[in-house]
Amino acid sequence: MIDAESLCEMIRKGGVITSVSGETLESLYADVVHKIAVPAGVSTEVLLSEMLEREKILSTAVGHGVAIPHPRKQLVADESDQRVCICFLEKPFDMHAPDKHAVSVLFVLLTSVAGSHLEILSAIASLLQKSEFKKILDTKPDEETLIGAVKQFW
Repeated sequence: MIDAESLCEMIRKGGVITSVSGETLESLYADVVHKIAVPAGVSTEVLLSEMLEREKILSTAVGHGVAIPHPRKQLVADESDQRVCICFLEKPFDMHAPDKHAVSVLFVLLTSVAGSHLEILSAIASLLQKSEFKKILDTKPDEETLIGAVKQFW
């Protein structure tokens, strides 16, 4: 079971990135994969391809300006290499969210097994239900501020 500390450790590994941009979903995701720290053995080209393939199935936009993109297949071999990268977009991007709001924050998931993937999704969804946490996201916080918010609103 995932707890606040393990989610925070995954965010530390993934990092917080600002100023992500792109005019198309492909160029936006290309900017993401070239800025994030990918685990050893994960190719940025394969990661980009898998994220775009996943997006073709169904938008990863969950509403309220947030999307949770991830590769269609698990690319991370070791559970200790799992990570969550939070990306703040330079300008909102229409990802066809159910609430029609453009996306301004991406929680990029790189997980090793389906079970932990679902636990991480659930943990993020729970945090996003808290308006105070969303208000902090709107400020485009740095990594330590974001980690503090995760611990505070867990």
